[in-house]
Amino acid sequence: MGLAIFDLDNTLLAGDSDYLWGQFLVEHGIVDAEHYERENLRYYREYQAGTLDIHSFLAFQLRPLAAHDMATLHGWRDQYLLEKIEPIMLPKAQALIEDHRRQGHTLLIITATNRFITGPIAERLGVANLLASEPAIHNGRYTGAVAGVPCFREGKVIRLESWLSENGLIRGESWFYSDSHNDIPLLEKVTHPVAVDPDAQLMEYAKKKGWPVMSLR
Repeated sequence: MGLAIFDLDNTLLAGDSDYLWGQFLVEHGIVDAEHYERENLRYYREYQAGTLDIHSFLAFQLRPLAAHDMATLHGWRDQYLLEKIEPIMLPKAQALIEDHRRQGHTLLIITATNRFITGPIAERLGVANLLASEPAIHNGRYTGAVAGVPCFREGKVIRLESWLSENGLIRGESWFYSDSHNDIPLLEKVTHPVAVDPDAQLMEYAKKKGWPVMSLR
């Protein structure tokens, strides 16, 4: 089975959907602007530095979901997709996805960003399979907690292996496209690791390993 795996933020998108959701909440007065913007930026910098505590970040990011009903959240999300995501869609990313589709490969987006945010983006990209951090739901509302293993760093490897097993799939020839050094654990596991518009740490690592480097910008 040919398996084409794609990171989302700063790989298929020309920006970070996680960070942009925080900006959207601030700009529309949904959260306390000064506190939320400061924390959102702090977590983003920690992600870039490779020091992010994913459980702490998800507790911060999922808290606004728990404070509102689903109908309100979905209305905000529709607006967010138009304002923040449509402008950072990349035609070359869509072309890359379609190239793998034509080859008959199974397509999968794998992202640390939670499913509430990324589900509609994966649909917009035409990729049916999505592994993301899962916000817990109880009685039709988000709880503010994360369900299961966060889809981050080594967690991406764990979640991928579980997904393959659950679907009765065997990973044969495989590709993984990512921009981030945080994804090195999964890049090491595929037969075709590709650094896409990589951060400085991944660029250095990719050169050392002889991995291809490409741009979708």
